[in-house]
Amino acid sequence: MNTTFLNMETKKLAERILNEHRLCDACLGRLFTHLNRGVKNIEKGRLLREELRRKKVSPENCWLCEGLTNEIDEFAEIVEEKLRDYEFSTFLVGSKIDEEINEREEKLCETFSLEHYESLKMEINREVGKIVSEKMGKQASFDHPDITVLLDTRFNHVDLQITPLYIYGRYIKKIRGIPQTKWPCRVCRGRGCRRCNFTGKMYETSVEEIISAEILKVTKAENESFHGCGREDIDALMLGRGRPFVLEVKNPQIRSIDLKELEKRINKYGEGRVEVNSLRFSNKEEVVRIKKAAFPKVYHAKVVAEKEVPEEKLKEVVHSLQGKTIKQLTPLRVAHRRSIKTRERKIYHCRILELNGKAFKLEIHTESGTYIKELISGDSGRTKPNLSEMLGIPCRVEELDVVAVEGE
Repeated sequence: MNTTFLNMETKKLAERILNEHRLCDACLGRLFTHLNRGVKNIEKGRLLREELRRKKVSPENCWLCEGLTNEIDEFAEIVEEKLRDYEFSTFLVGSKIDEEINEREEKLCETFSLEHYESLKMEINREVGKIVSEKMGKQASFDHPDITVLLDTRFNHVDLQITPLYIYGRYIKKIRGIPQTKWPCRVCRGRGCRRCNFTGKMYETSVEEIISAEILKVTKAENESFHGCGREDIDALMLGRGRPFVLEVKNPQIRSIDLKELEKRINKYGEGRVEVNSLRFSNKEEVVRIKKAAFPKVYHAKVVAEKEVPEEKLKEVVHSLQGKTIKQLTPLRVAHRRSIKTRERKIYHCRILELNGKAFKLEIHTESGTYIKELISGDSGRTKPNLSEMLGIPCRVEELDVVAVEGE
């Protein structure tokens, strides 16, 4: 073994350290990790000790690590056992060391002005990672690993931080009366009570639950979070190509899934209620994107007026809405959960689809975030201008469908 890196200065420093502390080869070598990086710490320490003709110290008798460097194989076995239930490609090992060991290490390095040492924690992380990588055929990664291993060396305990699986898609809601996401009971807040028939929910199911049921089964995940590009009213349909969403699948055991097959399973389970399309793998950045994005929407609104609507007057009002910017104070129906403020929204296009006495149907193309029901009713003057006021006849939306979410 080439020992040219063991110069006189290094030997003198090593001798001073060993005169004061009993160190095993691994701990001694770590203090000189900047020298000859091609040599392992334990080998570096052995060479130093032999050059200085010092007696070998076992890890169990090491003043610094108290035997931890001798437990690396055992730590690797514990980690491997914990990872066996999970499918993954990349991983990263992190560890927690007894605070007294950390303090001794810091004091030692401060006393001897050591600037280029490797901490015991870093060595354990690296060596355990190398063993696990070799045994399991997985790649250690510092950049977005599938699983981060947290090894507590004090108690031989391992926790796993599983990187979520993100799945993008579009959903079509074919029935009215279900919300986009799970809606906890307002009375018991999810615990279960008479008001919610002990389900903990305001509604029996949701778009989120219908979509996630099969995904949780296939991935063997613990839970999920649903991130939608806006949301339609509970009593509205979501038609056309559907609304973009990303499902964040938490702590999945299985990551390699066939999205085409998964799409079929979801659509079979949600038949007649919810349908998905365009499933693909996504990431956290896309969650931020669709949450922040302002995608224009196209609506079909079935409107009922208090009396028969003159066709020419309706045409005049609809024409005047083209390109109009309206002001909407937070609607009364959502004021309990939305900040109270006035929002300006643009109506890009509006046209009449049907007219039959008191009832008519409109297609309305608007800026994202427009409250369509209030555009029609006026919401007691909170939306201005509004169709009821312009028409001179009180109107309300009987049925509302979102037929397009644009901008993707």
